[in-house]
Amino acid sequence: MTGDAHVLWMPAHRADPRPLYARWRQEARVVRLVEPARQMPFWLVSRYADVMALLRDNRLAKDGHTLSEQARSRFFRLSADALTRHMLSSDPPDHTRLRTLVSQAFTPRRVEALRSRVTAVATGLLEAALAQGRVDFIDAFAFPLPVIVIAELLGVSQEDREQFRAWTHALLVTPADGDLAPARAAGQGFLRYFTTLLEQRRAAPGEDLVSAMLAAEEQGDRLRPDELIGMLFLLLVAGHETTVNLLGSGLLALLQHPEQHERLRADRGLMDSAVEEMLRYCSPVETSTARFTVEPTEVCGQVIPAEEMVVGGLLSANHDPEVFAEPERFDVGRTPNKHVGLGFGIHYCLGAPLARLEAAVTFELLLERAPRVRLAVEPERLEWRRSAFIRGLEQLPVRFD
Repeated sequence: MTGDAHVLWMPAHRADPRPLYARWRQEARVVRLVEPARQMPFWLVSRYADVMALLRDNRLAKDGHTLSEQARSRFFRLSADALTRHMLSSDPPDHTRLRTLVSQAFTPRRVEALRSRVTAVATGLLEAALAQGRVDFIDAFAFPLPVIVIAELLGVSQEDREQFRAWTHALLVTPADGDLAPARAAGQGFLRYFTTLLEQRRAAPGEDLVSAMLAAEEQGDRLRPDELIGMLFLLLVAGHETTVNLLGSGLLALLQHPEQHERLRADRGLMDSAVEEMLRYCSPVETSTARFTVEPTEVCGQVIPAEEMVVGGLLSANHDPEVFAEPERFDVGRTPNKHVGLGFGIHYCLGAPLARLEAAVTFELLLERAPRVRLAVEPERLEWRRSAFIRGLEQLPVRFD
């Protein structure tokens, strides 16, 4: 690709990156970009078939700790090392061991058992929002719902959720001024918090997932302290970040497509397919997590040198016309819908059943209790988060008539 390696972070492309991805799918199967604040280079694969191949390509490594020190300095500048020791940054057999440890907490059956609690939390949040009349949907609902749920699963204090929000934002969103100090401070904050939490649970175990992880460690699952911290970081951040963006962007999609909003209101049986369409159309995770070449490797016809980062463009793949008929059409009844909004392969999103449940509960409640919700600002004034990894709104002002 020729041109500006920072182009994906331009305000116009943060507002709507889909035309840029469409051009890349036509012109180049893989492009080299540089994240501007960190000056972090990586290669992005844009076509659906190529993204699917990348997500199951065992020639590439997930574990960045196997890279040379020089390469690591290009890719890991912000977080404490322990925060990266989790299943999304590991390869088998470590990945298998780590995923097995927590997978039982996120089976469809276990998640379905949470429906009544998710509904109760969502109802309380919506009632408070309705009483105000006008709210920022992200702040009043989309953020607190998944954070409350995952915090309860982990057994962490609800009082800390705003701190988690600030730390997560600092780590995931590219700073406009290029100042990385807040991101480094956030990484250290998470590290201190989880170190203390583990000490507390070792001394006084509870019924939460943290205590269960510690118990599994004692039974011989060989969890190192840094792996415990890394898994807690992943579960907390991934356990709410995807859902925040799914709820905010999903509601915006409904509000901008009133005919689909009305169609869903008239036929609640479309709720599951509507959530899948939100995952495709909005793609709350814009790009996959990183893979690394361990040697010069041909990817999509391009030989990529050793110790380079490669990611899959999930949003781009989800709008590939080779796979999805009229991909820019938001269709709550779309079928088939083989999107990659939550990844694919062995690193497929572990919390997918919980994210789907939280979304279904949210939109059922909104259709029932707030059928005339509408945007409180012009769409052009909405601000999207400055990140090419996650895709979400900073705020979503809405009115309840």
